[in-house]
Amino acid sequence: MSLNRNQLQAAVTPPHRVASLWYSRFRGRAQFGMAGFVLIYALLALKLVDATIIAPIKPSAAVLAAQRPDFRTMLPAPDRAPILDRNGRLLAVSLPGAALFADPKEITTPRRDAARLESALPMLDQAEIAHRLSLNHYGFVYLDRDLTAAQELAVNRLGIPGLYFQHVWVRHYPQGDLAAHILGGVTPDQRGIAGIEDYFDHRLIAKPNQPLHLSIDLRVEDIVHREVARAMTDYKARGACGIVESMTGRIVAMVSLPDYNANDLHDAPTHALFDRCISGDYEPGSVMKLMTMPAALQSRLVNYWDRFDTTHPLFVDGFSVTDYEPVHYWLAMPAVLAFSSNIGASRIATIMGPKIQRAWLRKMGFFKPSPIQMPGVQPPIWHPKDTWKLLTTMTVSFGNGIAMAPIILVNAVVADVNGGILYKPTLLARPAGAPRRTGIRVMRHHVSVIMRKLMRGVVLSGTGVYARVPGYLVGGKTGTSQVVGADGTYRNHLNNSSFMAMFPADHPRYVVYVLVIHPKPTKKMQHFSYGFTTGGYVAAPAVGRIIARIGPMLGITPLQGAALKSMNASFGIPLKPAIPPGRRSLGPGHPFPPGANRYAYDLADQTPPAHLDTAAAAAALRRVQLAIPDQRTNDRGPIVASAPSRQADN
Repeated sequence: MSLNRNQLQAAVTPPHRVASLWYSRFRGRAQFGMAGFVLIYALLALKLVDATIIAPIKPSAAVLAAQRPDFRTMLPAPDRAPILDRNGRLLAVSLPGAALFADPKEITTPRRDAARLESALPMLDQAEIAHRLSLNHYGFVYLDRDLTAAQELAVNRLGIPGLYFQHVWVRHYPQGDLAAHILGGVTPDQRGIAGIEDYFDHRLIAKPNQPLHLSIDLRVEDIVHREVARAMTDYKARGACGIVESMTGRIVAMVSLPDYNANDLHDAPTHALFDRCISGDYEPGSVMKLMTMPAALQSRLVNYWDRFDTTHPLFVDGFSVTDYEPVHYWLAMPAVLAFSSNIGASRIATIMGPKIQRAWLRKMGFFKPSPIQMPGVQPPIWHPKDTWKLLTTMTVSFGNGIAMAPIILVNAVVADVNGGILYKPTLLARPAGAPRRTGIRVMRHHVSVIMRKLMRGVVLSGTGVYARVPGYLVGGKTGTSQVVGADGTYRNHLNNSSFMAMFPADHPRYVVYVLVIHPKPTKKMQHFSYGFTTGGYVAAPAVGRIIARIGPMLGITPLQGAALKSMNASFGIPLKPAIPPGRRSLGPGHPFPPGANRYAYDLADQTPPAHLDTAAAAAALRRVQLAIPDQRTNDRGPIVASAPSRQADN
């Protein structure tokens, strides 16, 4: 057997020399290992210094805020001011709440934690929460922004590391669907997104401790909501709206149906979000005669005792103008309005002509969006000047061929009956100690009084009899307009029904308007409406019920007995008024006044005189243009008027 060199050396080396050799090798290796450990610890120390001193990784501000103890005993100011109605009732308020968020970097088991969270918060989507918890490249993700106190406690009991609560303010609407379109709503980060919340967003944030007072009366809003919903349900209508406006332009109630719960704005269907009071353009139908009559009276081309030929339909350019219930004799202005004669309105409008008609409508706000403090207001729809010919002049006189949002129509009628002063509509209450609102005089006070009496006749003996209310002098006007289809033509057997009212007629305080969109004959209402869906059957009863309920609530005492009988006898104009002594009336043999437009002769198939009275026509136009704010050449200039002292600015 042979031995290698090492074995041979070990065999001949003494034992103590072998031990020394192995010790020397072990010592070298130990020193090398210690050096390695020192190096590793040095690197760790450097990394620690870098992570904590040189370039520290700071937790998010939200995490720090959640972990910092709060020793305050007073809650901070809310992020938005509350919104109140005119009587101080709460419409919107911000309340303290909690938002749940996570730091995904601290979450080790996203799926398991998401399942546990779903057990405490069933409304959460487990898959979505698991996805958010796994986003470990983020340090902050929201899981829920609106926890109740009970939900916050349930999550806290889970004891999941990496979950935190953030103190937030949450907007609440205690009235639910009441005034939902007016109030609008806010985004998850509490910024206004619709309605008053959007329009006054900066003010609500800048002055969180100062409530915003609206002109809305919550009691009236509730009554209008109920009665409009009833009419809509009774006739299976597509939609509806109701407005109550004071004589100084303050909106007391405004309802658009269908609506939604303001607390659930983000889940509301699209058709419920549409505000039919300010954004829907509808042909007003015969309610528009409330613009034709005062324009004619203001121009002084026509008097209320004049008679107009309504004995036969009118045919122009292949179109016919007829009356729903033709009478076949000459009607005076009170009867034209009471019987809602389209033929009579056309005769009156053509006497004025398109220039006067357009000037009046422009002055009354029909050619621009309403200035109401709401986002989403829509401009009206009308014919351009170059196509505003004979047929347009006729159809616009009774509410066809022009469309506008109901708020525009209501605000113009307020000026009809309040003495002739046009105010900008507003949703804001009158501040304590503030001066009365000012408006623009658009017609003579005498014309306004005549309009009240004419409207009273509609309810006493015309198409608005179903708006009568015991004890109250209600005046009004029905409106029924056909609906234009997608092909641009009117659809048979489909209409919008409306009624415009003011009360009390002798001293108006409020205008009430109800519009029912696409009502249908129903078996439930067959005994009452006989299958008709006109404004007199559909909308007038709803307005009557509203007035009967809100009148006493608003401090308007109904008349009784002899007082009511006397007022009914004295306040009104007969359907066949007598001609004042010394005055001449338009009628058979004398159908045209000096200054009548050429269209009036065309409509009567008569040749106009060779020289029309242009001076009389120009004077009539100046009278109609009275008080246009930007008019510089009218005969008297703008007239700014305040509400009469006896008239409450509310």
